[in-house]
Amino acid sequence: MVVPRPVRLESAGDPSVSPPFVLSPAARISVAGDGADAVARLLRAELATDCGQEPAIVHEPPAFGDIAIVIAPGEGPHEDGSDSAERYTLEVAAEGVRIGAVTPAGAFWGVQTLRQLIPVGCDDALAIDAVRVHDHPRYAYRGAMLDVARHFFTPAEVKRFIDAIAVLKLNHLHLHLTDDQGWRIHIESWPELTRVGGSTGSDGGRGGFYTQDEFRDLVAYAAERHITVVPELDMPGHTNAALASYPELDPEGVAPALYTGSDVGFSTLQTGDATTERFVRDIVREVAALTPGPYLHLGGDECLSTTDADFVAFVRDAARVVVESGKTPIGWHEVGKVGDLPTGTVGQYWDFTSPRGNAAELARAFVGVGGSLIMSPSDVAYLDIVYADGDPIGQDWADGPTTLRDAYVWDPARIVPGIGDAHILGVEAPLWTETVATIEEAEEMAFPRLAAVAEVGWSAAPADTDAVETVRDATEFAARVASLAEHWDAAGTRYRRVPDVAWPETVGT
Repeated sequence: MVVPRPVRLESAGDPSVSPPFVLSPAARISVAGDGADAVARLLRAELATDCGQEPAIVHEPPAFGDIAIVIAPGEGPHEDGSDSAERYTLEVAAEGVRIGAVTPAGAFWGVQTLRQLIPVGCDDALAIDAVRVHDHPRYAYRGAMLDVARHFFTPAEVKRFIDAIAVLKLNHLHLHLTDDQGWRIHIESWPELTRVGGSTGSDGGRGGFYTQDEFRDLVAYAAERHITVVPELDMPGHTNAALASYPELDPEGVAPALYTGSDVGFSTLQTGDATTERFVRDIVREVAALTPGPYLHLGGDECLSTTDADFVAFVRDAARVVVESGKTPIGWHEVGKVGDLPTGTVGQYWDFTSPRGNAAELARAFVGVGGSLIMSPSDVAYLDIVYADGDPIGQDWADGPTTLRDAYVWDPARIVPGIGDAHILGVEAPLWTETVATIEEAEEMAFPRLAAVAEVGWSAAPADTDAVETVRDATEFAARVASLAEHWDAAGTRYRRVPDVAWPETVGT
């Protein structure tokens, strides 16, 4: 009962022939290979949360009943020829558990599978049926986005979100750091951005921002869990917080009032201006220096107050600044209208599963410059859309509501004509927070639907058929989601008890 579904999970058969593994208080974690120590420490911490057991970590061959983590070339082989650096094997037998991988990331994902096989609340001894797992992801990029600009979330709350998405083998956290309602990352060369622009949030909610040291710490915390932070500096629209901080960035030269509403498209930076060009260079330079990951997101969506000519010139130049900083630019799919983007620019598609208007054309433009796409169709992957009509939190503009089944029964390679797996970097589920004020509300909007998107991004492509009912088995998936409840409860993660899942009666909120 694992989410995401592994490529191959085989039961060892008759328990009388292949007895289960017993996790006893005497069990140890045996490690070998670079990075295995760090993975073992995380496993020990997770076992302490789930079962109250904290095995010793040893640098010696495993004994009977131990858990072994081995990281070495040639580990994690697959019959399908996968060369993913995240591949792993997991073998559970009476003699012990063995996780093999070529990288620490692969070993860490093997740990997440093992964790889901171990029931929470184990007592002095716990039996785990003998199984063999060979696994690797379909896509290299599997992400969630947390909008910290509309409503601010503290470093501790973001770490809590990181821990929750790691269980689902998601490996990117996109932080939407700037918008009309707030500027959340301190820029030393433009300090008013956080002093003024970081002072409030949607609906007049709490302000806040991350110091550069706090942001570095968040990035490091995520990296320990093999999650890459993708910072977003949304521009030239969605910039009211910046304009309120520095009126010289505003086309009218006057600082607008701080904004706490939910409208979009009304703000724009002054384009074609030397001060704005310096602003862009400074913020990109400072944020790029804080994030060792390869990506920096420029936004570029809903720029309704910027002329097309100004938008094209601005984004083209800003994308080149990102490249000069050593990063690969990402932009929402509207950025596809810029004809001469830097080679390799990544587009993030957010239109519906049936593209409207020119969304498909704009998405294909990224492939034309040697780039790829992150698929985030809003009618199935946006986590802020209501689960059901009448929900007090969430929005319904994206053809909502979005049920757990909706979030599961779609395929990234069947949305934009002409765009298949070779052109897709991965998938991402964004959580916009205009109506989401607390981390508990954020978790309830995310889970369990984020588990569905995680499986879409990790697990093998469905059969080659156009019939939506046969793309994925939503009933079987719901049964596996139910088994996540005890892990979410043990970690204190909030989740929505949607009606199409047979949740265990003794757990949940």
